[in-house]
Amino acid sequence: MVAANKTDEFSRVGTLTGTPEQVRSGLSHMKAEQVVALTIEHGSASSAKAFAETVAGLAPLVSAILKRRQDETFNSIIEALVPVVPPPHHKLLEARMVADARKAVLESGDWLTAAEVAKVAGFSASNPSAQPNKWKKERQVFALRHRGVDYFPGYALDPSTDFRPMKALAKVLSAFKGKKDDWGLAYWFASVNSFLGGKRPQDLLISAPDRVVAAAEDEVAGVLHG
Repeated sequence: MVAANKTDEFSRVGTLTGTPEQVRSGLSHMKAEQVVALTIEHGSASSAKAFAETVAGLAPLVSAILKRRQDETFNSIIEALVPVVPPPHHKLLEARMVADARKAVLESGDWLTAAEVAKVAGFSASNPSAQPNKWKKERQVFALRHRGVDYFPGYALDPSTDFRPMKALAKVLSAFKGKKDDWGLAYWFASVNSFLGGKRPQDLLISAPDRVVAAAEDEVAGVLHG
């Protein structure tokens, strides 16, 4: 038998065990506001006492859970009552510009999934993404994450080496380490570059890799000194 004095939620929890007559008699001397009765059809007095003490020990945990759920409900009501505030106009414009830039990048070159890279490179079909992902991890190549799929730049894979990443690409990634994320790298490769005579780095990565590396190093040096 468990009796609770509800000054605060489960602030004091007492237990009574025994036969129905014994518990009924004990309750007549208590001032509990609420009572929870648990009956045991078969069991010894010691087992009943141990069970009651276990339930009493769980009371603080139950109280904490109830309070947390009440707080969550309260916050949900507040969220529902507060009107949705639209983002500032400049944030909408910024989001639109980023979306347009990413769309342009994806449309500016041949982007391949890991499975497509594995196919053109002649890797095993049993685990096609293993080698491209290994290249990515080792920073031999980068990939754009778009809608849950990694897309690797086809312009960075050299046909003369069975479509392995250009060695110059690793040097470019090293030069921009900590300065450009994967999308930033994609923007740079897809943009005309004055150091390259107005050509895009991605168009010269295979034919003039040293010039592309030099362009990357020149941009980093300009940022550091400018």
